[in-house]
Amino acid sequence: MLIDHYNKVRQHSLLLAEPLSDEDCGAQSMLDASPVKWHLAHTTWFFETFILETMEAAFAPFHPAFRVLFNSYYNGVGEKHPRAQRGLLTRPGMAAVRAYRADVDARISGLLASELARPEHEREYERLSILLALGLEHEQQHQELLLTDVKHLLAQSPLFPAYLDASSAAAPVPQHEQGAAWIAFDGGLAQIGHAGDGFCFDNELPRHPQYVAPFQLACALVTNGEYLAFIEAGGYCTAHLWLAEGWDWVRSQGLQCPLYWQRDAAGHWQEFTLYGLRPLDVLAPATHLSLFEADAYAHWAGARLPTEAEWEVAAQGIGVAVGPLPPGAGAPGAGLRQMFGHCWQWTSSSYAPYPGYRPAPGALGEYNGKFMLNQYVLRGSSCATPAGHARASYRNFFPAGARWQFAGIRLARQID
Repeated sequence: MLIDHYNKVRQHSLLLAEPLSDEDCGAQSMLDASPVKWHLAHTTWFFETFILETMEAAFAPFHPAFRVLFNSYYNGVGEKHPRAQRGLLTRPGMAAVRAYRADVDARISGLLASELARPEHEREYERLSILLALGLEHEQQHQELLLTDVKHLLAQSPLFPAYLDASSAAAPVPQHEQGAAWIAFDGGLAQIGHAGDGFCFDNELPRHPQYVAPFQLACALVTNGEYLAFIEAGGYCTAHLWLAEGWDWVRSQGLQCPLYWQRDAAGHWQEFTLYGLRPLDVLAPATHLSLFEADAYAHWAGARLPTEAEWEVAAQGIGVAVGPLPPGAGAPGAGLRQMFGHCWQWTSSSYAPYPGYRPAPGALGEYNGKFMLNQYVLRGSSCATPAGHARASYRNFFPAGARWQFAGIRLARQID
């Protein structure tokens, strides 16, 4: 039932916050990240604003100020609290945010059980179902962002606190030896975009034909060990490997390694994870890389990044599996591995509308379309992606310099 799915998704957000203190939940580590408390409130604001406000009889807001405080980027809704100041919101506290969630959840449950569920209100109930589905997918996106933001926040502490108990971490299973095999694809005219009756975001539509030249994909993701070889070969000091903007980015920030990597007193590499600071696992997928770093590595390796069309062609028909935290390992086997559930994979494709794309009317049309500029597409899913939230047509997108997301590298090359 729809209400069961609603309750499951909503409860999972609260479970993600359980290992954290109230102080953890209120802090904001950088402009691109948001406090856990804000994520929990904003996802609730979505249901209150786009469903209850338009469909509930005698609607009254839980708190009038929340309409501004927890609006993210919906200009069609009204004013927004400045993003950079989300971490300054000491009030409302976590208890008030939990009460806000409980109130909205009860009212959504009441709406689903109201006269809207009667046959004569079929159209209204269908609209409610569509909005609920979008709201739940939106909340699952924020569940993943919550984890990426928490990791960045905890990494700022010299104590390197763990989000999860290290004893619960699964032992890593080697994915492949250094130097991945290549899988060939014939290319041709392919159908790209979402197909079927399941949920998709508007940026996955319309499905359309696109020509793809013959190509190869690496069977697995680039590992920490392989990326370490790039570092030791002077990759961060070799200008010709980098895009011009990427080279300026590296030099201006003095970068020499991926986000969350550091050396201990003995010179050994360590990586901060959701389980705390740990020795670098050379066989695990390299993550938290920018597009600039991914592209430079690909050039150094004599390859390139795949286009999003190539990635989707290769992924069609592959079962979706979401891995544990941190990036876990599936059983080695023939063909492509780690397409889902480990880390998002950068493509060389700019985030742009598909031919014939039409955003939804009203404020909900701001969900994807207005960000189709100065972003690049990532495909797959990560270890932080909620179960059931990944598919071959899903188009994630970030600026080229973003590193706090679980993003990695799958290499591609042309077939001559």
